[in-house]
Amino acid sequence: MKKYLGNKTAIVLFMFPALAVFILFDFIPILQVFGYSFTDWNGVTDAVFNGVRNYTKLFGNKTFITANLNQVIFAVIITLYQMVLATVFSITISDPRTKGRKFLRVAYFIPVVLSVTVVCQLWVAMLDGQGLVNHIFALFGDYKQNWLGNKHLAIVVVAFVNAWQWMGYQFALINAGIKSIPNDYYEAAKIDGCTNTQAHRKITIPLLKETYKFCLVISLTGGIKAFTEMNIMTGGGPGRATYTLTYMMYSAAYKQNKYGYGLAAATIMVLECMVVMMVINFVFRDKKEADEENRARRKRNA
Repeated sequence: MKKYLGNKTAIVLFMFPALAVFILFDFIPILQVFGYSFTDWNGVTDAVFNGVRNYTKLFGNKTFITANLNQVIFAVIITLYQMVLATVFSITISDPRTKGRKFLRVAYFIPVVLSVTVVCQLWVAMLDGQGLVNHIFALFGDYKQNWLGNKHLAIVVVAFVNAWQWMGYQFALINAGIKSIPNDYYEAAKIDGCTNTQAHRKITIPLLKETYKFCLVISLTGGIKAFTEMNIMTGGGPGRATYTLTYMMYSAAYKQNKYGYGLAAATIMVLECMVVMMVINFVFRDKKEADEENRARRKRNA
């Protein structure tokens, strides 16, 4: 292995297939999207360059603000739900005293392997006026709600459905991260008189930093790109309550044949995802890296 790691030619050869796939199926399409966003194009005839008109129209559209606000609400809800519950479940299952650990591991992950359409249709039926959820609430009083028809609740409910389905993925990542922590740390903490809660707060959570970083990236960017749940469960409604930038892009491109305008929305979405990743990388950077950056900045200013 050391022989190959020291061979630059071997490294390039191993990287080339993955790099070629990334360039062909990710990087080039992103550049094409960016290019077509400056055109008036219906997807059939030749594209006509129209400058920044699509972006001017997009930023002047009140729906654009609503769509971005809904995206933020959706992304924050699914991130908090998934990260918190996945951490609690992972810590619980990592305890040898927990009974039925194998069953719980499978149970938490089952929703992930289900089709998004199946999950959404299941929850639509359960959230119906005469569905299971309202029947359960009726047992405790008159708490029946029009869950998907209420403009204040709809985005929260749709976010919950998304978080419920994909929490198992976050659980698998965090559980793997906990397993990678040496047991010696916990034994030393126990000798020092730490409780389980203190040990997890001082050892588990800090050592899961890189895992949390990855989980935050996929959760927040996934929230920004979310579309399927809104399309199936609410159609972007009621009103614009669950209307997001991805839905705006879909509506412009595939319903109105305004591909240039839709691709402008797609470009903004890509930029938002990039900003989120940059912020997360900045927040989670190592102290050593931060110190080196500060020293370099002082040298430049000297």
